[in-house]
Order: sequence, then C-alpha cells, then structure tokens
Amino acid sequence: MPKAFDVDISGHVAHLRMNRPEAFNSMNPDFWRELPSLVDQISNDGSARAIVISSEGKHFTAGMDLAVFGQGGEGQDGSEAAERKETHKELGYVRAQMRQNAKVFQESFNALERARMPVLAAVQGGCVGGGVDLISACDVRYCTENAFFCIQEINIGLTADVGTLQRLPRLIPDGLARELAYTGRRMPAQQAHAIGLVNEVFPDAETMVSGVIDIANEIAEKSPLAVWGSKEMLNYTRDHSVEDGLNYIATWQAGMFFGGDMAEAFEAKQEKRKPVFPDLPKTRTEI
Repeated sequence: MPKAFDVDISGHVAHLRMNRPEAFNSMNPDFWRELPSLVDQISNDGSARAIVISSEGKHFTAGMDLAVFGQGGEGQDGSEAAERKETHKELGYVRAQMRQNAKVFQESFNALERARMPVLAAVQGGCVGGGVDLISACDVRYCTENAFFCIQEINIGLTADVGTLQRLPRLIPDGLARELAYTGRRMPAQQAHAIGLVNEVFPDAETMVSGVIDIANEIAEKSPLAVWGSKEMLNYTRDHSVEDGLNYIATWQAGMFFGGDMAEAFEAKQEKRKPVFPDLPKTRTEI
C-alpha cells in the first residue's frame, strides 16, 4: 500500500492524492519512490484514461522534504568526502553519484510525461519547489484562488534540477520563467491563469477537485488510442520542428490508425449514445 498517496480508480479516471497535510505534503522518500511506480502501473495497465493528481490540506506541496537531503539526496554537496580527505579520483566518483541521484529524482516526474494518458494537476495553496517541477510535467494544470507557485530552490541556494527550468519556459513566457527562477518570488493564481500556466481558477479545493475530475471523465469518454496519440504528438512536437512532427504523426497513423474507434464514434453519434471504446492494451513489462 502506498504511504504518500491515497489512490482511487473510479471508472476510467485514476486519482492520486498526496496525503500528508500535517507536513504540507512535502516530498519525502516515500513520495519519490511511489509516484513513478504508481504512474507507471496505471499507464501500463491501460484501463484508466486520465490521471488526476491532487493533495489534502492547506497546501498542494511544500516541495522537497528535508529527510531526502538527510539520505544523501540531491542536496548532498560532497563535504563528507572532503572531510575524509579523499583523493580527487575518489571525489569524482562521489560527484558522479550526485549526478545519478539527480537523475533518479528527475525520473519521478518523467513518468508523468511518459504515461500514455493525460495527467491533470489540481493545486490548492502553495505549490513550492518540487511542486513546480511536478506540475510542469503534467499535461494540464488547475488551481484555487488562494494558490501560489514558487521556484523555492533559488531561495535556499540551489539551482532547480528536477525539471522546472527545462519545462516551465515551454509553458509560460521565457522572461517570466527566468524572473521566477532568479527571484524565487511567489506567483499568485490570478497571474498563473493570465499567462496560461493554469487553465482555470476555482474558488476552493473541493470545487476544484470535483471540476478537474469532471474534465478527466470527459477525456476518458474519448478514444484512449486517439488521446494517447495526441499526447505523444504534442510532447514530440514541443521538442522538434514542425516538419519532424508532421513526419512523426504520419508514421504514427500508419501504425496505429485502423478506423475502429472512428467508426464507433460515428455510430454512437447516429444512435445518440456515448461511444464505447476498448481500453489501451496492457504494456508488457517483462519477458
């Protein structure tokens, strides 16, 4: 059973809720282990067609938990090696391990992009530090009126390294992303909405989660194969030229499009009912 999340799969929507409000849902070691595992499981299973990530309590998340730093996480600076008077060669191995540590944390949020179905973030209160890394890797973001967003790393002498600086400038104007990264100031919900970081601002958390679940259910009514293809194309095109993207979608359609879901969509429309599509095929994870 997960410790950092409550998991509910209702119909075709998976809801992951961070459940440590007493710690402002800070991202402890359980969080970093469980998030990619849960998302990969949901994606591989294929029965869910959208994922919602929310949290309990006053704040969405306070970011990285200090317990992670204490376990030699990304904040480890190699001072122990210096104290042991290790050689430069040995220190190189320590630094190499630091790089690997960062890659492990990055993979937790890469899983959100890799998922075959859209991931929707529902943010209330503070979305700080690692929280911005998380929502930047989601497909769509929503928040409450009291939400704020902060690239906290700069305020504690760190450079954000789990995805914010790579993804956020593709979501909002580059100059504003730089201002937030350099100053560590809080961006309120109204500004986040005005610049397109979030799609909608809700009056409170309960209304927001209900509204986001409704949107997830709307997505889940569509062909899961077409939605997967749309996500795949949008992510690919973000990182490539228009020409590359057009070439990729042509190849994708040649392999994925057989018309069954389209026929069901037209038939359902004629019969004035909701279409019924098969689930995505389960992903084979072992030989």
